[in-house]
Amino acid sequence: MNNAPLSEQPAPLRTDLTHLARGLLMGAADIIPGVSGGTVALILGIYNRLVTAISHVDGTFVGHLRQRRWQSAADHIDLRFLLALGGGIAVGVISLGSVMHWLLEEQRQYTLAAFFGLIAASSFLVARLIQRWSAGVVALLLAGAAVALGVVRQPAFTHPPDALWYVFLCGVLGICAMILPGISGAFILLILGKYHDITGIIKETLKLHITADNMATVAVFAAGCVIGLVSFAKVLRWLLARHESQTMAVLCGFMLGSLWKIWPFQIDLTPQEPKFKLKQFEHLSLSEVPCDARFWLTMGVLAGAAIFVLVLDRVSGGRKVEESLPTAT
Repeated sequence: MNNAPLSEQPAPLRTDLTHLARGLLMGAADIIPGVSGGTVALILGIYNRLVTAISHVDGTFVGHLRQRRWQSAADHIDLRFLLALGGGIAVGVISLGSVMHWLLEEQRQYTLAAFFGLIAASSFLVARLIQRWSAGVVALLLAGAAVALGVVRQPAFTHPPDALWYVFLCGVLGICAMILPGISGAFILLILGKYHDITGIIKETLKLHITADNMATVAVFAAGCVIGLVSFAKVLRWLLARHESQTMAVLCGFMLGSLWKIWPFQIDLTPQEPKFKLKQFEHLSLSEVPCDARFWLTMGVLAGAAIFVLVLDRVSGGRKVEESLPTAT
């Protein structure tokens, strides 16, 4: 309970706008392959509150609804917080969806450099949150890095199924990854071969090119996201409450392992292929990259993105959470 004098407590509208802005940053991150909205939530100090709120969509919540205790139901899931944050996430995803579609096709190297800087700096911040370092925690960090590296090195499905069941599965897996710091849901969609399709639908919708097939895809994908989010949040809440340092170590490892996927220096092995989602790329080592103006501009973008994350953390006060960790039940 907040015992501060009423005059010192933040105005509800100002708090809502703050959560809306935080959601905007999370949505912008979620649409970027290689950057996790969960990482942004962690840096902004709302991660545990978010996981707890989502995990409270449970039997108690349903009981409140059945007995028409609307206020109790809203309080149980922190509804005002979720609405403000969710509104910001939606705006971020929609507004950046078509932009990311263009950036990945036309400015791939600079875009990947920005992703690399963002996730590298975020890895440092997450590692700083680990309170108890031990040999076991280090082993978990390395294991997380190995698992993530194995995942992101998997080739994207060249011809993924178009069936709605597969779209639903992509929604479940993608949203589970999005809530995890370091595991980008957009990355998972990229590997599953559906990222370009989803951002393409956003791009077409903004142009008012709406089709029945696109709407069906969006509806099924959204249903998968909802089911995956509610189910996975309960597991994650329990892990954070009971094994925080170990969980943070694994998450940090995920982030470090995912850096391979967003290495900015890559060459297009299929320049003749007109469809971006069918292209294949090969990584270059630094010794293979010419030190020209393009190289230094890429490194500048990478450094600028990393500095942005560190400044964001400083502005937010470097807080880990707004409130105490949730109690496991």
